[in-house]
Amino acid sequence: MPTTRRSTGGGRPSSGRQATLSFNHRVTKSVPKSAKDLASTAKSPLAKHVIHAEPDVKDEVDSEVEEKIKVEEEPKPVVPAREKTEAELRADKITNGQINRYWRNIENERKTKRLHQDDLSLAEKILRYWDVSSQYGPCIGVTRLKRWQRADKLGLNPPIEVLAVMMQEEDKGTQGIERAYMDDVLNSTTVVAS
Repeated sequence: MPTTRRSTGGGRPSSGRQATLSFNHRVTKSVPKSAKDLASTAKSPLAKHVIHAEPDVKDEVDSEVEEKIKVEEEPKPVVPAREKTEAELRADKITNGQINRYWRNIENERKTKRLHQDDLSLAEKILRYWDVSSQYGPCIGVTRLKRWQRADKLGLNPPIEVLAVMMQEEDKGTQGIERAYMDDVLNSTTVVAS
């Protein structure tokens, strides 16, 4: 059986208490002489003139008038319509019948009917299915459209019907369609009633 080692405290007398740390002393850094010279010459000789100068009332009035004119004259930025990609052009040609057929094929692969999705629209069902399809990469922290485009660039062949649904819902102005449902769930905050 190996012997056990007992600590004796390294040869110092044991007082039975641990030493306390003191933070009462002041530690200063040594500053090179060149840095001290820079600090003293940092003030510009013109600075005292600027500090003591009094603003001209006429200048203030002119600047207020100029600001109002600038606000009125600012044209609204024109957002150029971006050109559609080849995939988006193909998605525009997808009909609602093709989207319904796509969803029916997905449903036929299942053994049972989906629960708790009766109140969802077909578009929302398709997009939620897209969100949980892990073969196209993660859905958290990236918009649905960017995820679709990334999967397309990587050659994962994402369904064109999903892109068609996203574009249709975007044209309708549906709120919250660009983010995955899982992203909303994971980023939500819970309010507890007291």
